[in-house]
Amino acid sequence: MDYREAGVDVEAGRAFVEQIRSLVQSTYRPEVMGGFGGFSGGFALPGGYKEPVLVSGTDGVGTKLKLAFTLNNHRTVGIDLVAMCVNDVLTVGAEPLFFLDYVATGKLNQEQLTQVVAGISRGCQIAGCALLGGETAEMPGFYQAGEYDLAGFCVGIVEKSQMLNGSQVQVGDVAIGLASDGVHSNGFSLVRKIIDTCEYSWSDRPQIFAGKTLGEVFLTPTRIYVKPVLAALKAGLDIHGMAHITGGGLPENLPRCLGENQSIQIDLDGWVIPPVFEWLAAAGSVAPTAMFNTFNMGIGFVVLVPPNQVEQAIAWFNSHDIAAYAIGEVISGTGTLEGLSV
Repeated sequence: MDYREAGVDVEAGRAFVEQIRSLVQSTYRPEVMGGFGGFSGGFALPGGYKEPVLVSGTDGVGTKLKLAFTLNNHRTVGIDLVAMCVNDVLTVGAEPLFFLDYVATGKLNQEQLTQVVAGISRGCQIAGCALLGGETAEMPGFYQAGEYDLAGFCVGIVEKSQMLNGSQVQVGDVAIGLASDGVHSNGFSLVRKIIDTCEYSWSDRPQIFAGKTLGEVFLTPTRIYVKPVLAALKAGLDIHGMAHITGGGLPENLPRCLGENQSIQIDLDGWVIPPVFEWLAAAGSVAPTAMFNTFNMGIGFVVLVPPNQVEQAIAWFNSHDIAAYAIGEVISGTGTLEGLSV
């Protein structure tokens, strides 16, 4: 017997690496050192920092991958993978420098995984970071046929004196919510439960979605907020704190950027909840509290600014094609989200 008979095709793996070479190299920044295909990736620290701090983050895509398998559409989950990592790193004010991916599958399907890597490459381009390296593992018998799993790892950099850690947040600061592009990459176990239990099909086109199928709506990738937020910081917007609204929604994630003895009073009338969440709540008979504890409800990222910069912040993000809303205010408290009586 040989390795191929055991289910691992080494030659196919080599061919796949060559197939994605141009996708990876399209993300390179000037700081990337060494060539493609080595055992590790090298990256020179950018100049201009007095006390550079490296910031890291890691994440996956979760059961949203099940939808990609069902629809045989793998073009956007790579964007989700990058977004979940770089948006986290961004919350302390860090610029993402480079990204690494780990792709595991039972049997390597070059066409399928090339779509995945193309999405990862696109996500890195949107975030401005280099796809520095990665790993593709072929593990026969470990995954169902046609399925794979994804994990990502990102490293960013920030000047120590400019790193956001909660101490900059003041009572009276206003929470500016930046619009999400839908469900992003959280809550898909509930999404899939609603679709299956209520006997919907991913090809259904509910009127509320203006002709789009459920599959198209829910495969919409996670928005990457890196460039507009970093540009806002460089332009002088006085951002005191940031939060990436992922699993656990606003109640779990928004208080994470606060300082001691602070809470946030949310204004539920501050933004219009997008149709996708209205549809999920109605289709699955999901209680409002459960909706807010599971989904981002239309807010994918939040920045905290002083009251005198609210209009400037909203105008800035609107000019970068991101709808922005004043959704709450920092108050004295114990690290909670107040006002979520829905």
